[in-house]
Amino acid sequence: MSGPLEGIRILAVSQFGAGPYGTLMLADLGAEIIKIEDPATRGDVSRSVPPGLAEDDSLYFQCFNRNKRSLLLNLGATEGNEIFHRLVKISHGVFNNLRGDVPERLGLTYDALKEQNAAIVCCSLSAYGRQGSQASVPGYDPLMQASEGYMSLTGGPGQPPTKCGVSVIDFTAGVSAALGLMAGIWSAQRTGVGCDVNVSLRDTAISMLNYYAVWYLNRGMVPPRLADSSHALFVPAQTFRTSDGYLAIFCGKEKFWQELCQAFGKPELAAESRFCNFEQRDKHKPELLAILEPLFASRTTAEWVDLLTGKVPCAPVRSMAEALDDPALRSVNMIIEVEHPVFGVVREAGCPIRISGDTPEHRPAPALGEDTEEILSEYLGYSPQEIQTLRERGII
Repeated sequence: MSGPLEGIRILAVSQFGAGPYGTLMLADLGAEIIKIEDPATRGDVSRSVPPGLAEDDSLYFQCFNRNKRSLLLNLGATEGNEIFHRLVKISHGVFNNLRGDVPERLGLTYDALKEQNAAIVCCSLSAYGRQGSQASVPGYDPLMQASEGYMSLTGGPGQPPTKCGVSVIDFTAGVSAALGLMAGIWSAQRTGVGCDVNVSLRDTAISMLNYYAVWYLNRGMVPPRLADSSHALFVPAQTFRTSDGYLAIFCGKEKFWQELCQAFGKPELAAESRFCNFEQRDKHKPELLAILEPLFASRTTAEWVDLLTGKVPCAPVRSMAEALDDPALRSVNMIIEVEHPVFGVVREAGCPIRISGDTPEHRPAPALGEDTEEILSEYLGYSPQEIQTLRERGII
């Protein structure tokens, strides 16, 4: 692989979603991600997640692990640990998304590895961090959405608390960990001294509360669940029923409200004292919605999009299938095609990061242990006989 991160080598002890998603971004940008998998468990558990299964492989595994390499290695064995240490000497980073109390036990921290490579950067992504009373507690995205306030903010009034349809905390934590890892590597390349980087799902979730957090912490304001996916302060900023579906509107500036009134053919609404600014529209929201809802219901979603685009921020409420089938995604390489030896052409969501001059390449996620022999022989100088012996002993 070539790319902006060509020459960066990262050893990844990770599975499932959050960690692999973060290192996927790095792999797509050209970093060499060596995925270390346990022979005893036949690797990453996501290799067995349906639908779309093959031997030790799945579509789920493919979408998180393209452009990576797979090394089957028993880190619990002395010889496996020695191999790992030799790889640390020639790598820039060690990444894991294990439970918070596990990295130290497995020797995946800077203190444990700095003798092998003083510039190594060790990144740990866990549920609650490596310190504190919850370090040994496992965690998953839906649980974080429940415990950190997300479900209390999502859904309609009077309805049960609701989680987001995608794993937003997992994925954001993965990207945060990847950013932290690269910041650590940048520092280590300048100073020659590595470090530990610690990111947790809980801390990521709290960070993303952002303006809700500042409102509560400083004014005691707790936003309620609002109907029609409404914004907590801006009005109108929500979904409206049209004659054939739904339309999302976001009047985040006063000029957008004025443009909307013009589109309705009711410029007088913008000047009316009840609706003349954000504060007044919020105060008189029920009265305003009683006026707006019939107007939006008088046209189709497509008609409103045509009328408002370029004037008022808006979007049709589409299904996931409609979103993914949008031809615009293919024109910007957000739907990519990867040739797989069993699945054939696998279509996947692409990398959202664009860097000028970079032409991304895409390889399928590796077969279980696909790169073990090559890594041991070319990087570490093991002979075929030594490799065979290690395999027979269950080290690799």
